[in-house]
Amino acid sequence: MSKIIVKNLAKIFGEHPEKALKLLKEDFSKDKILKKTGQTVGLFDINFSVNEGEIFVLMGLSGSGKSTMLRCINRLIEPTSGTITIDGEDITSAEPGIIRELRRKKVGMVFQRFALFPHRTVLDNVAYGLEVQGISKAQRREKAMQIVETVGLKGWENSMPDQLSGGMQQRVGLARALANNPDILLMDEAFSALDPLIRKSMQDELLSLQSALNKTIIFVTHDLDEAMKIGDRIALMNDGTIVQIGTAEEILTNPANDYVEKFVEDVDRTKVLTAEGVMKAPDPVVFLKDGPRVALRLMKEHGISSIFVITRERRLAGIVIAEDALQAAKEQKEELKALVIEDVPKVSLDTPLIDIIPTIAETQFPVAVVRDDHTLAGILVKGAVLGGMVRGGGNVD
Repeated sequence: MSKIIVKNLAKIFGEHPEKALKLLKEDFSKDKILKKTGQTVGLFDINFSVNEGEIFVLMGLSGSGKSTMLRCINRLIEPTSGTITIDGEDITSAEPGIIRELRRKKVGMVFQRFALFPHRTVLDNVAYGLEVQGISKAQRREKAMQIVETVGLKGWENSMPDQLSGGMQQRVGLARALANNPDILLMDEAFSALDPLIRKSMQDELLSLQSALNKTIIFVTHDLDEAMKIGDRIALMNDGTIVQIGTAEEILTNPANDYVEKFVEDVDRTKVLTAEGVMKAPDPVVFLKDGPRVALRLMKEHGISSIFVITRERRLAGIVIAEDALQAAKEQKEELKALVIEDVPKVSLDTPLIDIIPTIAETQFPVAVVRDDHTLAGILVKGAVLGGMVRGGGNVD
């Protein structure tokens, strides 16, 4: 279900946006439009939707339009044209009172530079939004304390912002945004001012909080690794437009154009690709009801020395090797069950490639990829895994 829908959105900075819009439709570049009209194109032809409970990342270099897009969503910046729909209501035509309520109750925002009140304690900073809503002091302090504990700052509630580390200050900013219990969280370069180790910790913290709170999050970043780590989907922006939307794996394996391909060329694929992205189809396989001769014939036809065995419901039973099947056939045995090696390496569809490498390096068999119901989804062989690494320049120590 779509929580947010953006259609045909444009933002032109200047007194005569209609001039720029006309030239944009004629495929003039941003630079040419600026020289010709004095109007600056912030966004043009933006279309995307965000599902409820999704972390949607707006990704791009400085000047790509990602922060402008974020601020259009809560109307801190007024769009020039197009629509933004939240829960079925077009907020681009909403009255100021509705926008104020939107910001107070439905949409929270976390900024890059924390934006904390230096003269307020942690608890009072977190409770600020509740104070604006007119909630009683006792109620807002109780609610704020719950959120302080949620973000891991219990014991610091009476501290002042300047007594906290950068990571802790950003936790306060996050807690303040969460205190109103908003459905939607907008995060603008929220972790980019933090040291690398603290930044990684905050990314992990966000994912942990999301698993518990299930908010709809739009996260702005210029860091590709960060986008690929936390985003359910990523919208890659360039010059005020969206050039591709997809999962990290989709963008990495199927870049939409040369710009995207160049953008992702240095990504370590082992950290992004999953078993599903590099597996081969589970073909051939043999059913548990089949005999050794069937297994031998399939192995011979496909030039393999082992074959996975599945049940009638296509659940993984194990693997049979050629030597055992050949011996059973010589002895006129009709069943595979006694030949099946049940203890075979297996991984789930979403297992990262980097976690698969040690397994596939140590085993003599292909690695089975299984679904949650234990049905066989695919097979991993060393060649396919190494190919996935080489295409993205990944390496293993």
